[in-house]
Amino acid sequence: MSGAQKAARAAESRDIRNRWLLSAPALLIVIVAAVGPLFVMLLYSFMVKGDYGDVKFGQFSLDGWSSVLFQRDIFDDTLGLADAHLAIIWRSIKLSFLTTLFTAILGFPTAYFIATRPAKTREIWVFLVTIPFWTNLLIRTFAMQQVIRNEGLLNNALVWLGIIDSPLQIMYTDTANLLGMTYVYLPLMVLPLYASIEKLDFRLVEAGYDLYANRLQVLRRIVLPLVSPGIVAGSILVFIPSLGAYVIPRVLGGGKNMMLGNLIELQFGAGRNWPLGAAISITLMALVMIALLIYVRNAARSGAGHA
Repeated sequence: MSGAQKAARAAESRDIRNRWLLSAPALLIVIVAAVGPLFVMLLYSFMVKGDYGDVKFGQFSLDGWSSVLFQRDIFDDTLGLADAHLAIIWRSIKLSFLTTLFTAILGFPTAYFIATRPAKTREIWVFLVTIPFWTNLLIRTFAMQQVIRNEGLLNNALVWLGIIDSPLQIMYTDTANLLGMTYVYLPLMVLPLYASIEKLDFRLVEAGYDLYANRLQVLRRIVLPLVSPGIVAGSILVFIPSLGAYVIPRVLGGGKNMMLGNLIELQFGAGRNWPLGAAISITLMALVMIALLIYVRNAARSGAGHA
């Protein structure tokens, strides 16, 4: 090996070492602030619950994990399905999917409208979309409560118009959760869609019309395939926080319409079953990871298709 090659390898080694040293503070923060708490939750999930909360260290048990899907009868100690937990898991997945669907239905025309405005006014429309982020999530949730409660704006308007005779019971239902999450997470769908539609070459749309395609065909065969990365990104940005929503189900759903976030808080709070709460937390993280894997796979396919 020549001296030049040795010098080049030494310089490369120094460069790699310097990069690791520069990255060390960030890696330390990630390990301490992210990986550390997750490891603690994983550790707690395999322990025996304490008598008044906490866990009994040194005592290994799988009761926390088995209690996620199964429960023992208080009379004969037989093992059966935990219907309440399964209902909450199903409600969380269902409402998260519907929230993603409704935000896509509402967000696509909104983003398309903004992207087709003159360049000077687009920033104003995007600014208006981001205004809700200036307000605390709890305040936005209470604002939705004032709209859908029995004496709220929606029911008062429907009664005044003569459409209904008595107020609709929307509060403390799955519908209330769905409306609240759709309202709160809609900007997270609009912004990625706008970013994709803004880059769309509208000459392709004009070419579709020149080839005698109608509006539906242009939308289905030209627009949607080209903006699919924005749809996928927006869906992930909406689905993941919806799956772990806590404030919205607490305020709008009431105690009978809990989601996974509320169930986790209940186990660490009044339930005093930390191993079960930790196991449900890891289960929620696993669901999020599955959603992310689906996103990465679809993004890879979309990139290959465009290539």
